[in-house]
Amino acid sequence: MNGMQFKITLRDIKPPIWRRIIVPEIYSFWDLHVAIQDSFGWLDCHLHAFELKDIARTQIGIPDPDGGDLTEMKPGWKIKLKKHFTKEGIKLKYLYDFGDGWEHDVEFEGIVDKETWAPVCVEGKRACPPEDCGGIGGYEDFCRIMKAKKGNKYKEMKEWYGEDYDPEKFDADKVKFDNPQTRLEQMQEN
Repeated sequence: MNGMQFKITLRDIKPPIWRRIIVPEIYSFWDLHVAIQDSFGWLDCHLHAFELKDIARTQIGIPDPDGGDLTEMKPGWKIKLKKHFTKEGIKLKYLYDFGDGWEHDVEFEGIVDKETWAPVCVEGKRACPPEDCGGIGGYEDFCRIMKAKKGNKYKEMKEWYGEDYDPEKFDADKVKFDNPQTRLEQMQEN
C-alpha cells in the first residue's frame, strides 16, 4: 500500500512550525487528525475540524449530536482521504482548539511509492506550542517569558509547563503515533 505525503504548517507563527508526514493511502480524515495531533505533540483534548475549500459550509470532524452548529460537520472517520486529495498541491485548513484558535494549512504533496502501513513523520521544524497557552498571543508571551529564564512569571510558567521550553527543538525520529482506531473508540465511549 502506498503512502500519502502531507506538509502541515501552523499558521501565523514566524519562523514557521511545520511537520511533513506520510500516512497510509487507506486513511480517513479521522486517521489524519490523529497523525497531525501526534506529529505536532498536541494532546487531542479539544475539538477539531477540517475545512474544505471546494464545498461551502462543510467541515469534517466530530459532528454535534444535537445538530447545534450552522455548518455541516461530516464525521471524519467515514471520509477517506483519497476522495479529496486527488492531485498534488490540494490544500485545506485544519482547526484545533476552537478557544485558542490554532489553524494549520494542510498541503497534499503527493503519493509516495513506498509501502506504508503506519504513519511516519519524516521531518519538521520547531516545537509545538503548549496546550492551552492562549493562542498565538499567549504563545508569544510564553516564549518571551521562558527565554528570559528569570522573574516570577518565569517561575509560574515553568511550574505550569513543568520544564524549560525550547521553541526551536523538534526531532522527527521521536514522534510516536497512536492507533487512530483505539482513539476513536475511546472518544465514542465518552
